Amino acid sequence: MGRLPRNQRPNVLFGYDGTQENDAALRWAVAEARTRELALVICHCWHWPYPPGHVDDNAEAVIRRAGERLLERGARRARDLGADTVRRRLRSEPVREALVRESEDAELIVVGTHECHRLAAGSTAMRLPAQARRPVIAVRHAAPSRGLVVAGVDGSAGGEAALGLAVDEAVLRGWPLRVVYGAWEPGAVPESELPLFTDKARLARTRAAMLERVTAPWRERCPDLDMQVSLVLERPREALLDAARDADLLVVGDRGTGQIDPLLLGATSSAMLHHAPCTVAIVPQAGPPSGSSV
Repeated sequence: MGRLPRNQRPNVLFGYDGTQENDAALRWAVAEARTRELALVICHCWHWPYPPGHVDDNAEAVIRRAGERLLERGARRARDLGADTVRRRLRSEPVREALVRESEDAELIVVGTHECHRLAAGSTAMRLPAQARRPVIAVRHAAPSRGLVVAGVDGSAGGEAALGLAVDEAVLRGWPLRVVYGAWEPGAVPESELPLFTDKARLARTRAAMLERVTAPWRERCPDLDMQVSLVLERPREALLDAARDADLLVVGDRGTGQIDPLLLGATSSAMLHHAPCTVAIVPQAGPPSGSSV
């Protein structure tokens, strides 16, 4: 198994709800903690079923104990899966807020999702990546295993951060990496670049030069990594969804080159969470993995 020099935060943070679907995400979180030689922190949020302001100390004690037992079960399961160090966190606030708070010491956050379908707009997997300062890995339940990482790049800071995490994952797991640039995005470029889209050959040359610029340092740093680079003159969504059909993990930035509300995910990353058949990692521009800088 490969290693990269790194200065990591001490934990991998996992959002645990005890469901059968959540077990696939727990497996992923345990693998992250083991390969990165970090502790696994399992966080569960208990739900207060009464209106705000309602006081019932006995009911609260019962709900807390149920949450503690659930966390104990999750910790046992994590150890059965091979986790070395497991810590538990029981929180009372909403899941998204709790994971953002707990992630200060986390290298990355792992959460579960379900079969490939449109996720609810308010789901943790959709809302957390827009607010977290750490990479968020949304594990697709029952996704097939093929042993491939795909990274989406577009010349943005988010794309370069995504490539850093993708290299980490490929090296740590011993998987090949495919870097994909869906370069047909006239609506997301400065007006000065619009003439490129009237000359496909020139567009391809320009974007190929960008791809070489962002991937060459990683080729030099990781000469044994099996890295394939693909420039596709299609929209990013279509290019990445096509590549994701063969992937175990698709890594993208939280926002691309277009302008967007900082509290929202970009259109492409949102589409990947909704529709990609594999596990998806969303990497924030300001917070790439601490060991992934060139």
